Amino acid sequence: MIDFEETSDVILLRVKSRAGGAKNAITSQHDGMLKVSVTQAPEKGKANKAIVKLLANSWGLQKSQITLIAGPSSPQKKFLLSGIPLSELRNFTYRLL
Repeated sequence: MIDFEETSDVILLRVKSRAGGAKNAITSQHDGMLKVSVTQAPEKGKANKAIVKLLANSWGLQKSQITLIAGPSSPQKKFLLSGIPLSELRNFTYRLL
């Protein structure tokens, strides 16, 4: 199960990422983190931008609703999501996995 942390108006999401993968996809979950793969190389923030785009497209969000707050150069990242109820985010996520 993915561990979402909710505060008054945002949700914290932990992500385990793989840059330079075969495709852009949400692949699974592990240790409370959402696992994602993107084709972009991990250079100059390209992979991070691809992850934000993937998450936004998967959940019907604007890219501006997703902010990377930790782990820009690490496979383990933390994102803040705004403007989506936690129940809706969980429903989207479980349908994807």
